[in-house]
Amino acid sequence: MTGGFSRPAWRVLILAVFALFVLSGCSLLWGPQQAPIVDATVMPVEPASAPVAASAPEPVEAEANEPEQQKKPVRPVVKPHKVEPPPPVAAPAPPPPPPPPPPLIVLRTIERNEARTLLDSEVQKPDGKVVGRAVDMIADALGKPREMVVNLQGFLGVGDRKVNFPWSAFRFTPTAKAAPITLNAAAVPANAGKSNAAQLPLIDATVERSNGAKVGRVIDVLIDGNAQPQAVVLDVNGMVSTERRTIAANWSALRFVTRDKELHPLLELSDAQINATPPYASDKPIRAVSPAPPPAPASAPAAASAPGSASTAIAVSSARAAR
Repeated sequence: MTGGFSRPAWRVLILAVFALFVLSGCSLLWGPQQAPIVDATVMPVEPASAPVAASAPEPVEAEANEPEQQKKPVRPVVKPHKVEPPPPVAAPAPPPPPPPPPPLIVLRTIERNEARTLLDSEVQKPDGKVVGRAVDMIADALGKPREMVVNLQGFLGVGDRKVNFPWSAFRFTPTAKAAPITLNAAAVPANAGKSNAAQLPLIDATVERSNGAKVGRVIDVLIDGNAQPQAVVLDVNGMVSTERRTIAANWSALRFVTRDKELHPLLELSDAQINATPPYASDKPIRAVSPAPPPAPASAPAAASAPGSASTAIAVSSARAAR
């Protein structure tokens, strides 16, 4: 026994290897043989005959008694309708702008050569001699001037006295450089014949509203060349603000009422209207204020009218633009 194998085993192994070698050698020596080359015999091929055309089918005569083919109904030619474009739709009109707010006040311009202040204006005789100064005007319940109070001067201020003269005794010249007021020399003082009618001295009078609220204090009156009052100058200091401020109010805006047997001047000016009024200045044109009238109703419903007649409601605006 050599290397773990017995002698007979070695023999068997050697024989097996030898057998394998023999078998592989035979396959190499006697591999697959090529097929023998044989000459091919060319056989002539007869040409194919032309195809026979198929005969057309014989027409079949229609039977005499066969019903005629029904004709298809002719459809009327329908012309297409012309499609009209829809009418243009008018765009809705924009809403009218809102009306402007009504004015608070109405202003009237009075030129300086058209009116003259009353207080402290010199009073002269027809000959030009100055006899005193105007210090007040007295009006009645209708707002008409009745008297003027003149401070007649004495000598060097001694003997000055206040005298009431009828309003008709004076002539006014607003453009005069000298004394603008001329007193008729023949005028009789009105102190002797005192009237029992209610009268009101204007200077320093307190102007109120109808509810009793104070508007201002009269500090002067503006008189034109026809001896007619045109406006009053009001001191509104402390009424609507703490600053000193004066305004001019139209004489026509004043009303006079009797209360406790005394006349009281009324003026319907609110705080907002007073603030909107330009201040009064002695060196500028006079801008006299009046309360703006209430706006008229926008429209009135049309009343039913009888056949054959028509009625139209017209809204008239009474507000005036401030100058």
